[in-house]
Amino acid sequence: MLTEKTMERLRILAESAKYDVSCSSSGTVRKGQAGMVGSTVGGVGICHSFADDGRCISLLKVMLTNHCKFDCAYCINRRSNDIPRATLSVSELEEITMEFYRRNYIEGLFLSSGVVRNADYTMERLTAIVRDLRTIHRFNGYIHLKAIPGASEELMAEAGRHADRMSVNIEIPREDSLKLLAPEKDHQSVFQPMRFIEQGMLENKEDRRRMRHVPRFVPAGQSTQMIVGATKESDRDILQMSSALYHQPTMRRVYYSGYISVNTYDPRLPNLKQPPLVRENRLYQADWLMRFYHFNVDEIVDDQHTHLDLDIDPKLAWALRHPEYFPVDINTADYERLLRVPGLGTKSAWLIVSSRRFGRLTSYDLRKMGVVMKKAKFFITCGELTDGYSQPIVGINELRPERLRPLLISKAQQRRAAAEQQLSLDFGDS
Repeated sequence: MLTEKTMERLRILAESAKYDVSCSSSGTVRKGQAGMVGSTVGGVGICHSFADDGRCISLLKVMLTNHCKFDCAYCINRRSNDIPRATLSVSELEEITMEFYRRNYIEGLFLSSGVVRNADYTMERLTAIVRDLRTIHRFNGYIHLKAIPGASEELMAEAGRHADRMSVNIEIPREDSLKLLAPEKDHQSVFQPMRFIEQGMLENKEDRRRMRHVPRFVPAGQSTQMIVGATKESDRDILQMSSALYHQPTMRRVYYSGYISVNTYDPRLPNLKQPPLVRENRLYQADWLMRFYHFNVDEIVDDQHTHLDLDIDPKLAWALRHPEYFPVDINTADYERLLRVPGLGTKSAWLIVSSRRFGRLTSYDLRKMGVVMKKAKFFITCGELTDGYSQPIVGINELRPERLRPLLISKAQQRRAAAEQQLSLDFGDS
Protein backbone atom coordinates (compact mmCIF):
# COMPACT_ATOMS: atom_id res chain seq x y z
CA MET A 1 0.00 0.00 0.00
CA LEU A 2 1.52 3.33 -1.11
CA THR A 3 0.95 5.80 1.71
CA GLU A 4 0.97 9.58 1.42
CA LYS A 5 4.27 9.69 3.30
CA THR A 6 5.86 7.23 0.85
CA MET A 7 4.63 9.23 -2.13
CA GLU A 8 6.11 12.43 -0.67
CA ARG A 9 9.51 10.75 -0.31
CA LEU A 10 9.16 9.45 -3.86
CA ARG A 11 8.50 12.99 -5.10
CA ILE A 12 11.68 14.27 -3.40
CA LEU A 13 13.83 11.43 -4.76
CA ALA A 14 12.42 11.72 -8.28
CA GLU A 15 13.23 15.45 -8.21
CA SER A 16 16.80 14.68 -7.11
CA ALA A 17 17.25 12.16 -9.95
CA LYS A 18 16.15 14.42 -12.81
CA TYR A 19 19.62 15.88 -13.50
CA ASP A 20 21.00 12.54 -14.65
CA VAL A 21 20.27 12.40 -18.39
CA SER A 22 21.95 9.06 -19.13
CA CYS A 23 18.76 7.09 -18.60
CA SER A 24 17.79 5.95 -22.08
CA SER A 25 18.63 2.56 -23.46
CA SER A 26 18.55 0.35 -26.49
CA GLY A 27 19.90 -2.97 -27.62
CA THR A 28 18.19 -5.38 -25.24
CA VAL A 29 15.26 -7.71 -25.89
CA ARG A 30 13.65 -9.34 -22.87
CA LYS A 31 10.61 -11.22 -24.17
CA GLY A 32 7.54 -12.02 -22.12
CA GLN A 33 7.74 -15.35 -20.30
CA ALA A 34 5.24 -17.50 -18.47
CA GLY A 35 5.17 -16.59 -14.78
CA MET A 36 7.04 -13.31 -15.35
CA VAL A 37 5.70 -9.75 -15.26
CA GLY A 38 6.51 -7.42 -18.19
CA SER A 39 8.91 -7.41 -21.12
CA THR A 40 11.04 -5.04 -23.21
CA VAL A 41 9.03 -5.28 -26.41
CA GLY A 42 10.97 -4.20 -29.49
CA GLY A 43 14.30 -4.23 -27.70
CA VAL A 44 14.05 -0.61 -26.59
CA GLY A 45 13.55 1.01 -23.20
CA ILE A 46 13.79 4.77 -23.52
CA CYS A 47 12.94 7.26 -20.80
CA HIS A 48 10.10 9.53 -21.95
CA SER A 49 10.66 8.91 -25.63
CA PHE A 50 9.13 6.96 -28.51
CA ALA A 51 9.87 3.47 -29.79
CA ASP A 52 10.07 2.52 -33.47
CA ASP A 53 6.44 1.45 -33.42
CA GLY A 54 5.31 4.83 -32.05
CA ARG A 55 4.81 3.81 -28.43
CA CYS A 56 5.77 6.26 -25.69
CA ILE A 57 7.93 4.36 -23.23
CA SER A 58 8.67 5.65 -19.75
CA LEU A 59 10.87 4.59 -16.86
CA LEU A 60 10.46 5.22 -13.17
CA LYS A 61 13.50 7.45 -12.65
CA VAL A 62 14.28 7.60 -8.96
CA MET A 63 17.03 7.53 -6.36
CA LEU A 64 17.15 5.14 -3.44
CA THR A 65 18.35 8.05 -1.29
CA ASN A 66 19.54 11.60 -1.94
CA HIS A 67 21.72 11.61 1.18
CA CYS A 68 25.35 11.54 0.07
CA LYS A 69 28.69 11.60 1.83
CA PHE A 70 30.37 13.42 -1.08
CA ASP A 71 30.39 17.20 -1.52
CA CYS A 72 30.65 17.54 -5.32
CA ALA A 73 30.15 21.20 -6.24
CA TYR A 74 28.11 20.49 -9.39
CA CYS A 75 25.64 18.09 -7.73
CA ILE A 76 22.26 19.11 -6.31
CA ASN A 77 22.59 16.30 -3.75
CA ARG A 78 25.97 17.40 -2.40
CA ARG A 79 26.49 16.91 1.32
CA SER A 80 26.50 20.64 2.15
CA ASN A 81 23.33 21.49 0.20
CA ASP A 82 20.26 22.52 2.15
CA ILE A 83 17.61 20.52 0.32
CA PRO A 84 14.84 18.14 1.45
CA ARG A 85 16.32 14.69 2.07
CA ALA A 86 14.60 11.33 1.83
CA THR A 87 15.34 7.62 1.73
CA LEU A 88 13.27 4.66 0.59
CA SER A 89 13.73 1.19 1.98
CA VAL A 90 14.51 -1.71 -0.34
CA SER A 91 11.01 -3.15 0.06
CA GLU A 92 9.34 0.24 -0.50
CA LEU A 93 11.13 0.83 -3.79
CA GLU A 94 10.29 -2.69 -4.97
CA GLU A 95 6.62 -2.14 -4.08
CA ILE A 96 6.53 1.24 -5.86
CA THR A 97 8.04 -0.24 -9.02
CA MET A 98 5.58 -3.13 -9.15
CA GLU A 99 2.57 -0.95 -8.33
CA PHE A 100 3.49 1.58 -10.99
CA TYR A 101 3.98 -1.17 -13.54
CA ARG A 102 0.63 -2.81 -12.75
CA ARG A 103 -1.07 0.57 -13.19
CA ASN A 104 0.65 0.95 -16.58
CA TYR A 105 2.53 4.07 -15.48
CA ILE A 106 5.95 2.68 -16.44
CA GLU A 107 7.67 -0.02 -18.45
CA GLY A 108 10.94 -0.07 -16.58
CA LEU A 109 13.14 1.33 -13.82
CA PHE A 110 16.09 3.73 -13.76
CA LEU A 111 17.66 3.45 -10.31
CA SER A 112 20.48 5.49 -8.81
CA SER A 113 21.50 6.58 -5.33
CA GLY A 114 23.62 8.91 -3.28
CA VAL A 115 26.52 7.22 -1.50
CA VAL A 116 25.83 6.60 2.19
CA ARG A 117 28.26 4.99 4.67
CA ASN A 118 30.43 3.48 1.93
CA ALA A 119 30.24 2.29 -1.67
CA ASP A 120 29.65 -1.39 -0.83
CA TYR A 121 26.79 -0.61 1.58
CA THR A 122 25.00 1.47 -1.05
CA MET A 123 25.69 -0.92 -3.91
CA GLU A 124 24.49 -3.87 -1.83
CA ARG A 125 21.09 -2.22 -1.35
CA LEU A 126 20.78 -1.36 -5.05
CA THR A 127 21.72 -4.92 -5.98
CA ALA A 128 19.16 -6.31 -3.54
CA ILE A 129 16.42 -4.29 -5.26
CA VAL A 130 17.15 -5.49 -8.80
CA ARG A 131 17.68 -9.07 -7.58
CA ASP A 132 14.36 -9.13 -5.72
CA LEU A 133 12.51 -7.57 -8.65
CA ARG A 134 13.75 -10.35 -10.93
CA THR A 135 13.60 -13.36 -8.60
CA ILE A 136 10.80 -12.61 -6.11
CA HIS A 137 8.48 -10.24 -7.98
CA ARG A 138 9.28 -11.88 -11.34
CA PHE A 139 9.65 -8.46 -12.98
CA ASN A 140 10.75 -8.90 -16.59
CA GLY A 141 10.78 -5.23 -17.66
CA TYR A 142 13.74 -2.99 -18.36
CA ILE A 143 16.14 -2.04 -15.53
CA HIS A 144 18.93 0.54 -15.76
CA LEU A 145 21.15 0.60 -12.68
CA LYS A 146 23.74 3.19 -11.70
CA ALA A 147 26.91 1.52 -10.47
CA ILE A 148 28.55 3.00 -7.37
CA PRO A 149 32.27 3.84 -7.84
CA GLY A 150 34.38 1.95 -5.34
CA ALA A 151 32.00 -0.97 -4.88
CA SER A 152 33.40 -4.51 -4.93
CA GLU A 153 33.66 -6.59 -8.07
CA GLU A 154 31.41 -9.26 -6.54
CA LEU A 155 28.53 -6.79 -6.11
CA MET A 156 29.03 -5.46 -9.63
CA ALA A 157 28.90 -9.01 -10.99
CA GLU A 158 25.67 -9.82 -9.14
CA ALA A 159 24.02 -6.55 -10.20
CA GLY A 160 24.98 -7.15 -13.82
CA ARG A 161 23.17 -10.49 -13.87
CA HIS A 162 19.85 -8.72 -13.21
CA ALA A 163 20.20 -5.27 -14.84
CA ASP A 164 19.75 -4.58 -18.55
CA ARG A 165 22.09 -1.59 -18.56
CA MET A 166 24.60 -0.22 -16.04
CA SER A 167 26.30 3.15 -16.06
CA VAL A 168 28.92 5.14 -14.21
CA ASN A 169 29.06 8.90 -14.79
CA ILE A 170 32.44 10.48 -15.56
CA GLU A 171 30.89 13.97 -15.07
CA ILE A 172 34.09 15.97 -15.78
CA PRO A 173 36.41 14.94 -18.67
CA ARG A 174 39.67 16.19 -17.14
CA GLU A 175 40.83 14.93 -13.77
CA ASP A 176 42.30 18.24 -12.61
CA SER A 177 38.89 19.88 -13.07
CA LEU A 178 37.19 16.96 -11.35
CA LYS A 179 39.54 17.35 -8.39
CA LEU A 180 38.68 21.05 -8.22
CA LEU A 181 34.92 20.46 -8.00
CA ALA A 182 34.93 17.03 -6.33
CA PRO A 183 38.11 16.64 -4.25
CA GLU A 184 36.99 13.26 -2.90
CA LYS A 185 36.76 11.70 -6.38
CA ASP A 186 39.17 10.78 -9.16
CA HIS A 187 38.91 9.17 -12.58
CA GLN A 188 40.36 5.89 -11.34
CA SER A 189 37.31 5.35 -9.10
CA VAL A 190 35.07 5.82 -12.17
CA PHE A 191 37.05 3.72 -14.64
CA GLN A 192 37.43 0.78 -12.26
CA PRO A 193 33.70 -0.18 -12.19
CA MET A 194 33.58 0.44 -15.96
CA ARG A 195 36.32 -2.16 -16.35
CA PHE A 196 34.48 -4.59 -14.05
CA ILE A 197 31.33 -4.30 -16.17
CA GLU A 198 33.28 -4.58 -19.43
CA GLN A 199 35.12 -7.66 -18.25
CA GLY A 200 31.86 -9.31 -17.16
CA MET A 201 30.19 -8.54 -20.49
CA LEU A 202 33.08 -9.91 -22.56
CA GLU A 203 33.27 -13.08 -20.45
CA ASN A 204 29.51 -13.54 -20.77
CA LYS A 205 29.71 -13.13 -24.54
CA GLU A 206 32.36 -15.84 -24.70
CA ASP A 207 30.33 -18.16 -22.45
CA ARG A 208 27.23 -17.72 -24.61
CA ARG A 209 29.19 -18.85 -27.66
CA ARG A 210 29.78 -22.20 -25.96
CA MET A 211 26.51 -22.50 -24.02
CA ARG A 212 23.40 -20.98 -25.56
CA HIS A 213 21.29 -20.62 -22.43
CA VAL A 214 23.80 -18.82 -20.21
CA PRO A 215 21.99 -15.84 -18.57
CA ARG A 216 22.96 -12.54 -20.17
CA PHE A 217 25.12 -9.99 -18.34
CA VAL A 218 24.22 -6.29 -18.84
CA PRO A 219 22.82 -7.01 -22.34
CA ALA A 220 22.22 -3.32 -23.18
CA GLY A 221 25.81 -2.32 -22.39
CA GLN A 222 27.16 0.70 -20.53
CA SER A 223 26.52 4.41 -20.72
CA THR A 224 28.01 7.47 -19.05
CA GLN A 225 27.47 11.22 -18.75
CA MET A 226 29.61 14.35 -18.90
CA ILE A 227 28.60 17.80 -17.67
CA VAL A 228 29.03 20.61 -20.21
CA GLY A 229 29.88 24.13 -19.06
CA ALA A 230 30.66 23.57 -15.38
CA THR A 231 34.42 23.76 -16.03
CA LYS A 232 36.72 25.28 -18.66
CA GLU A 233 37.14 22.13 -20.76
CA SER A 234 36.93 22.70 -24.49
CA ASP A 235 34.68 20.69 -26.77
CA ARG A 236 37.83 18.99 -27.98
CA ASP A 237 38.57 17.71 -24.44
CA ILE A 238 35.02 16.37 -24.13
CA LEU A 239 34.96 14.70 -27.53
CA GLN A 240 38.41 13.16 -27.10
CA MET A 241 37.17 11.52 -23.91
CA SER A 242 34.04 10.32 -25.72
CA SER A 243 36.11 8.93 -28.58
CA ALA A 244 38.31 6.98 -26.16
CA LEU A 245 35.22 5.56 -24.44
CA TYR A 246 33.65 4.48 -27.74
CA HIS A 247 36.76 2.46 -28.51
CA GLN A 248 35.76 0.24 -25.60
CA PRO A 249 33.64 -2.66 -26.91
CA THR A 250 30.89 -2.32 -24.29
CA MET A 251 30.27 1.46 -24.25
CA ARG A 252 26.94 2.23 -25.97
CA ARG A 253 26.25 5.91 -25.29
CA VAL A 254 27.92 9.00 -23.90
CA TYR A 255 25.44 11.65 -22.77
CA TYR A 256 26.11 15.37 -22.49
CA SER A 257 24.30 17.45 -19.89
CA GLY A 258 24.40 21.24 -20.04
CA TYR A 259 25.32 22.52 -16.60
CA ILE A 260 22.39 23.86 -14.60
CA SER A 261 23.27 26.35 -11.86
CA VAL A 262 21.99 24.35 -8.92
CA ASN A 263 24.62 25.66 -6.48
CA THR A 264 24.92 29.36 -7.28
CA TYR A 265 26.73 30.18 -4.03
CA ASP A 266 29.87 28.17 -4.91
CA PRO A 267 32.60 30.42 -6.41
CA ARG A 268 34.19 27.44 -8.19
CA LEU A 269 31.19 27.21 -10.51
CA PRO A 270 30.25 29.54 -13.39
CA ASN A 271 27.27 31.81 -12.90
CA LEU A 272 25.17 30.76 -15.90
CA LYS A 273 21.78 32.35 -16.52
CA GLN A 274 20.70 29.27 -18.48
CA PRO A 275 22.21 25.90 -19.43
CA PRO A 276 24.42 25.88 -22.58
CA LEU A 277 21.78 24.01 -24.59
CA VAL A 278 23.11 24.93 -28.05
CA ARG A 279 26.56 23.69 -27.13
CA GLU A 280 25.02 20.51 -25.71
CA ASN A 281 23.17 19.97 -28.98
CA ARG A 282 26.34 20.47 -31.05
CA LEU A 283 28.14 17.89 -28.91
CA TYR A 284 25.38 15.37 -29.57
CA GLN A 285 25.67 16.08 -33.30
CA ALA A 286 29.45 15.60 -33.17
CA ASP A 287 28.94 12.41 -31.17
CA TRP A 288 26.60 11.19 -33.92
CA LEU A 289 29.28 11.89 -36.53
CA MET A 290 31.78 9.74 -34.64
CA ARG A 291 29.34 6.88 -34.11
CA PHE A 292 27.56 6.67 -37.46
CA TYR A 293 29.32 8.85 -40.03
CA HIS A 294 32.86 7.49 -39.57
CA PHE A 295 34.40 10.82 -38.55
CA ASN A 296 37.49 10.86 -36.36
CA VAL A 297 37.49 13.25 -33.41
CA ASP A 298 40.48 15.13 -34.89
CA GLU A 299 38.44 15.90 -37.99
CA ILE A 300 35.67 17.51 -35.95
CA VAL A 301 37.85 19.50 -33.54
CA ASP A 302 41.56 20.29 -33.75
CA ASP A 303 44.18 22.73 -32.48
CA GLN A 304 42.69 25.61 -34.48
CA HIS A 305 39.07 24.72 -33.70
CA THR A 306 38.91 23.51 -30.10
CA HIS A 307 35.23 24.47 -29.76
CA LEU A 308 32.35 23.51 -32.02
CA ASP A 309 30.72 26.23 -34.09
CA LEU A 310 27.45 27.16 -32.39
CA ASP A 311 25.89 28.62 -35.56
CA ILE A 312 26.24 25.59 -37.83
CA ASP A 313 26.31 21.85 -37.26
CA PRO A 314 29.71 20.07 -37.03
CA LYS A 315 29.33 18.29 -40.37
CA LEU A 316 28.70 21.52 -42.24
CA ALA A 317 31.56 23.19 -40.37
CA TRP A 318 33.91 20.40 -41.51
CA ALA A 319 32.71 20.75 -45.11
CA LEU A 320 33.34 24.52 -45.12
CA ARG A 321 36.88 23.90 -43.82
CA HIS A 322 37.58 21.33 -46.56
CA PRO A 323 36.30 22.70 -49.88
CA GLU A 324 38.89 20.57 -51.71
CA TYR A 325 36.79 17.49 -50.88
CA PHE A 326 33.88 18.74 -53.03
CA PRO A 327 31.92 18.54 -55.24
CA VAL A 328 30.91 14.90 -54.73
CA ASP A 329 29.34 13.17 -57.71
CA ILE A 330 26.19 11.51 -56.45
CA ASN A 331 26.21 8.95 -59.25
CA THR A 332 29.75 7.65 -58.72
CA ALA A 333 30.88 8.39 -55.14
CA ASP A 334 31.08 5.53 -52.66
CA TYR A 335 29.06 5.34 -49.43
CA GLU A 336 31.86 6.69 -47.21
CA ARG A 337 32.27 9.77 -49.41
CA LEU A 338 28.52 10.42 -49.51
CA LEU A 339 28.38 10.46 -45.72
CA ARG A 340 30.57 13.58 -45.75
CA VAL A 341 28.06 15.64 -47.73
CA PRO A 342 25.99 18.11 -45.64
CA GLY A 343 22.30 17.36 -45.99
CA LEU A 344 22.83 13.61 -46.51
CA GLY A 345 22.11 11.16 -43.71
CA THR A 346 23.01 7.49 -43.39
CA LYS A 347 19.63 6.40 -44.77
CA SER A 348 19.69 8.72 -47.78
CA ALA A 349 23.32 7.76 -48.55
CA TRP A 350 22.35 4.09 -48.52
CA LEU A 351 19.33 4.80 -50.77
CA ILE A 352 21.55 6.64 -53.24
CA VAL A 353 24.02 3.75 -53.49
CA SER A 354 21.17 1.26 -53.89
CA SER A 355 19.11 3.28 -56.38
CA ARG A 356 21.73 4.44 -58.86
CA ARG A 357 22.17 0.89 -60.13
CA PHE A 358 18.93 1.42 -62.05
CA GLY A 359 19.76 4.81 -63.60
CA ARG A 360 21.33 8.21 -63.05
CA LEU A 361 19.93 10.19 -60.14
CA THR A 362 18.74 13.78 -60.35
CA SER A 363 17.90 16.39 -57.72
CA TYR A 364 14.25 15.30 -57.98
CA ASP A 365 15.27 11.77 -56.93
CA LEU A 366 17.37 13.12 -54.07
CA ARG A 367 14.47 15.15 -52.68
CA LYS A 368 12.28 12.05 -52.71
CA MET A 369 14.98 10.25 -50.70
CA GLY A 370 14.91 12.93 -48.00
CA VAL A 371 18.13 14.75 -48.93
CA VAL A 372 18.18 18.33 -47.61
CA MET A 373 18.92 20.01 -50.94
CA LYS A 374 19.13 23.45 -49.32
CA LYS A 375 22.51 22.33 -47.96
CA ALA A 376 23.54 19.52 -50.25
CA LYS A 377 23.22 21.41 -53.56
CA PHE A 378 26.41 23.37 -52.85
CA PHE A 379 28.48 20.22 -52.31
CA ILE A 380 27.33 17.76 -55.01
CA THR A 381 26.95 17.21 -58.73
CA CYS A 382 24.31 14.93 -60.22
CA GLY A 383 22.15 14.45 -63.31
CA GLU A 384 21.11 17.99 -64.29
CA LEU A 385 23.48 19.78 -61.88
CA THR A 386 26.28 20.09 -64.47
CA ASP A 387 27.92 22.75 -66.58
CA GLY A 388 25.55 21.92 -69.41
CA TYR A 389 22.49 22.64 -67.32
CA SER A 390 20.64 25.88 -68.20
CA GLN A 391 20.94 27.13 -64.62
CA PRO A 392 23.82 25.24 -63.02
CA ILE A 393 24.14 25.31 -59.24
CA VAL A 394 27.08 27.37 -58.02
CA GLY A 395 29.02 25.17 -55.59
CA ILE A 396 31.34 25.75 -52.65
CA ASN A 397 34.45 26.12 -54.82
CA GLU A 398 32.85 28.90 -56.86
CA LEU A 399 31.23 30.74 -53.94
CA ARG A 400 34.11 30.14 -51.51
CA PRO A 401 33.37 29.00 -47.91
CA GLU A 402 33.33 32.52 -46.43
CA ARG A 403 30.56 33.59 -48.84
CA LEU A 404 28.63 30.32 -48.60
CA ARG A 405 28.48 30.22 -44.80
CA PRO A 406 25.99 33.15 -44.41
CA LEU A 407 23.68 31.50 -46.95
CA LEU A 408 23.46 28.36 -44.83
CA ILE A 409 22.78 30.06 -41.51
CA SER A 410 19.11 30.47 -40.67
CA LYS A 411 17.59 33.92 -40.32
CA ALA A 412 17.01 33.33 -36.61
CA GLN A 413 20.71 32.53 -36.14
CA GLN A 414 21.68 35.63 -38.14
CA ARG A 415 19.48 37.83 -35.92
CA ARG A 416 20.99 36.30 -32.80
CA ALA A 417 24.54 36.87 -34.06
CA ALA A 418 23.71 40.46 -35.03
CA ALA A 419 22.23 41.12 -31.58
CA GLU A 420 25.33 39.72 -29.88
CA GLN A 421 27.60 41.89 -32.04
CA GLN A 422 25.51 44.97 -31.30
CA LEU A 423 25.68 44.36 -27.56
CA SER A 424 29.46 43.99 -27.74
CA LEU A 425 30.11 47.30 -29.50
CA ASP A 426 32.44 49.65 -27.69
CA PHE A 427 31.27 53.20 -28.33
CA GLY A 428 34.05 54.79 -26.29
CA ASP A 429 34.01 58.33 -24.93
CA SER A 430 32.71 61.07 -27.21
